Amino acid sequence: MAKKVLILVGTKKGAFILESSAERSDWKLKGPYCATWPINHVVGDPKTGKIYAGGGNEWFGGAVWQSADLGENWTHSSEGLNYESGDTPIKAVWSLAVAHDRVNVGVEPAGLFRSFDGGQTFMHVEGLQKHPSREHWTPGGGGLILHSLVPHPDDPDQLWVGISAAGVFYTADGGKTWETRNRGTRADFLPEGQNYPEFGQCVHCLVMGAGRPDRLYQQNHCGMYRCDDGAKQWESIEEGLPSTFGFPAAAHPRDPDVLYLLPLNSDIGGRFVPEGKTAVWRTRDAGKTWQSLRNGLPQQDVYFNVLRQALATDTMDSAGIYFGTSSGELYASADEGENWQRIAEHLPAVYSVETMVLDG
Repeated sequence: MAKKVLILVGTKKGAFILESSAERSDWKLKGPYCATWPINHVVGDPKTGKIYAGGGNEWFGGAVWQSADLGENWTHSSEGLNYESGDTPIKAVWSLAVAHDRVNVGVEPAGLFRSFDGGQTFMHVEGLQKHPSREHWTPGGGGLILHSLVPHPDDPDQLWVGISAAGVFYTADGGKTWETRNRGTRADFLPEGQNYPEFGQCVHCLVMGAGRPDRLYQQNHCGMYRCDDGAKQWESIEEGLPSTFGFPAAAHPRDPDVLYLLPLNSDIGGRFVPEGKTAVWRTRDAGKTWQSLRNGLPQQDVYFNVLRQALATDTMDSAGIYFGTSSGELYASADEGENWQRIAEHLPAVYSVETMVLDG
């Protein structure tokens, strides 16, 4: 059966959807959706075909939008998306992950919510905020946000989350209790001698290697890391990269040794692509070596950045790679990063890029 490939894009002014056939050579842009709210993350559920979009700000509050007809119609709900009276109100939804017939929701200030009814109502997973380190969590540059959600593919009780700037946390019991999982990751911004704390690291992105639930990759404010034990111990894999700093990472859909990154020049040097030349970096050996992929990408006077959720892969036989920029451009490769084309421009600043492949 023919395949339909969707790129789901969250932006500063609403959600957009790009649609193509399996060839992925021509794309149709639709949107903006979600009443042009700031939308931080858009994800699809291939099992149901439903699309979810999370966002908000101080004015709107946080909510999760949903569409059951590929974007033609949308509703949204914030029922249950609130902390106890007296706690800081939820500013926005930052991340979504659909797995095991539930929708996991990461919010600002950092916390975890879940929906068991397809995004109609939400419940607070209180165990995370009851972790003893909670009173010491501090905001990163973008705020105190839970931005990475990595469910175990087979066990609904296991989940890893990334929080800026608190680090990686893991639960094996559905969220009742949590462990810090930051051993081996640096916090260079802390005083000398305190650079490897139990928590307080500024994790930027957390993804899982395909078919290996214990293989995780982490782009951190202070380096690039891999683990092979469910994040009990992290190993630096930044050698060979042009910078230790960046936001997004995207795993290959089938090969756990293949990972894509888009490094930026530094945290204080402008946060744009190194030397003003765009490149996606790929490893095929789990971070031992890296290769820059540039064919078709602009190589002069480029000063955009790419945010933590704005790099993604699809599940086609030749994996598609996609990224969106702060200047509203969207780039795509249909051959695992060897060749690139710009498929959209003049969008609002892109906050997230995800994909969904459906039978046509």
